[in-house]
Amino acid sequence: MTLAAAAQTATWTYVDGDWYEGNVAILGPRSHAMWLGTSVFDGGRWFEGVAPDLELHSARVNASAIALGLKPSMTTEEIVGLTWDGLKKFDGKTAVYIRPMYWAEHGGYMGVPADPASTRFCLCLYESPMIPPSGFSIGVSPFRRPTIETMPTNAKAGCLYPNNGRAILEAKNRGFDNALVLDMLGNVAETGTSNIFLVKDGHVMTPAPNGTFLSGITRSRTISLLGDYGFRTTEKTLSVRDFLEADEIFSTGNHSKVVPVTRIESHDLQPGPVAKKARELYWEWAHSTSAA
Repeated sequence: MTLAAAAQTATWTYVDGDWYEGNVAILGPRSHAMWLGTSVFDGGRWFEGVAPDLELHSARVNASAIALGLKPSMTTEEIVGLTWDGLKKFDGKTAVYIRPMYWAEHGGYMGVPADPASTRFCLCLYESPMIPPSGFSIGVSPFRRPTIETMPTNAKAGCLYPNNGRAILEAKNRGFDNALVLDMLGNVAETGTSNIFLVKDGHVMTPAPNGTFLSGITRSRTISLLGDYGFRTTEKTLSVRDFLEADEIFSTGNHSKVVPVTRIESHDLQPGPVAKKARELYWEWAHSTSAA
């Protein structure tokens, strides 16, 4: 049986002390992570010579590992150093996604929990162009974000993403680019891939962290930058109606940083001045810090 490999961008992966080019095989059918989903990751970005908040992304993957019962084997500083070493393998023309990961190789007690001593680490870097900030559409998903009582929502865990995936596919089948996902109480949580903001009468608002979604690193950075610039920014419980009545909506996330939303359900929006300023402030900050 021959398995055709999907087309992939330039990729380098560090695992077990060495760098390997391409989509290197690191899991087997008996690997606990492949079978029972015990993996965590984080996502940093390199673009235009900078890697904003790389230290925070590197620290968060360790925190996620601990939350999932894994045992981190790398320090934040070691992950940062490895990342900059690996970035030298690319031509510097295309943005790179930075993905440190931990996973369990073996099960522990009764086979279902992970054996922390079997935790493995890899760092995968691959070319991934930034999408242009022209905007995207969102549809309200029938699927909900889990709570901390039902899933490890305090970790950036791989097992959380099939739920996001089905939300995105349901929205796509209805003609939207992404999904607006609610929490179990019916309040807005995030999109299928990013945190979400609205603007009403110049007031910037975003869902308050409530244990159902990660308070993203780019989200926190954007709140800080907008606040320092003089915008009123508030984290609060927000409804779908709040978003339908918003003057602007934009998302923040590591993949493309700050991007406007141009349609929510049947309501069209224009990319607004606050989203534009948020993106400008982020780029200015990224290029003026030690991220360079």
